Amino acid sequence: MSVETTEKSTAPVARRRSPALTWLCWLLAAPGLLWALIRLPGLERGPLVQLVAFTPYVAGWALAPLVLAVALRRRWPAVTAGVVALTLIGAVAPRALPDSAATGGPPLRVATANMLAGEGDAATVVGLVRTHRVDVLALQEFTPQTQAELDRLGLAELLPHRQLNAEVGTTGSALYTRFPLTDTGIRRNAGGFTQAYGTLAVPGAPPVRVESAHPMAPHALSTLPDWWADLRAQPAATPHGGLRILAGDFNSTLDHAVLRRLLGTGYVDAAAAVGQGLVGTWGPYDGDLIPPVTIDHVLVDRRIGVSGVSVHPLPGSDHRPVLAELTLPRS
Repeated sequence: MSVETTEKSTAPVARRRSPALTWLCWLLAAPGLLWALIRLPGLERGPLVQLVAFTPYVAGWALAPLVLAVALRRRWPAVTAGVVALTLIGAVAPRALPDSAATGGPPLRVATANMLAGEGDAATVVGLVRTHRVDVLALQEFTPQTQAELDRLGLAELLPHRQLNAEVGTTGSALYTRFPLTDTGIRRNAGGFTQAYGTLAVPGAPPVRVESAHPMAPHALSTLPDWWADLRAQPAATPHGGLRILAGDFNSTLDHAVLRRLLGTGYVDAAAAVGQGLVGTWGPYDGDLIPPVTIDHVLVDRRIGVSGVSVHPLPGSDHRPVLAELTLPRS
């Protein structure tokens, strides 16, 4: 009898689970859950605006709490972590999956580069244009020094048509093209950055409105109002009208709600269309331990096909140029 009593008394002890491990599972799942609740409905405000840019990294990390909870057989933490992982990965994974079709019209190669207040290497930019036969070059933080250096290196021979606004510091903008430009101009955002624009005449294609985009950066709480205003002021796509292309440093990723709303007007992110939407274009900055994020984009009218996107180094700048190979519809 004593042996039997001992076995009965010890059996429940063997099945007892450690509350500490259960709390650990919940503790690890909680950040991802909060992140998803902010990212999905676009509730980022204040410092969260900067944090949301790193959603792809959080999506990858979200698998860790799921694996731990499953291994420890904690059902509800596992269910919660699984929903969070599926939600965040589902939000970012499409950017790594190609989903674009060529239109069969004239090709157009568009490149964009932030010159970091003129510190970006002009020779690298000209080499990119020459090697890849770039048709449209959008530059941000374009200075008089950069303009002079590009002219000296022969950019005018490669891209003779231009709309330029060279300014000392970070506010300048430029648009160089192989094809004639009309209806050109310069727009200054609320945050101070300017945007060069014009209408491109490509043989065999309808006119294309092209603009070098550069909204304010959300680098401090004081700049957030201008960041919001600048992104909201970006020209919407005109899916039932003329073609539009916005190329530049948007200072936002596809995880920011305000940029997603702009895409919703009828744009396609070229990099995401060909499965390159998770390739970082900015960072680290000044040696800071900041993982790269994707804030430089080529947004194209959804009637424009995308056949390829590549990201290139640019010595002297903290940004990497983006080159998009497009196919315009026939006129």
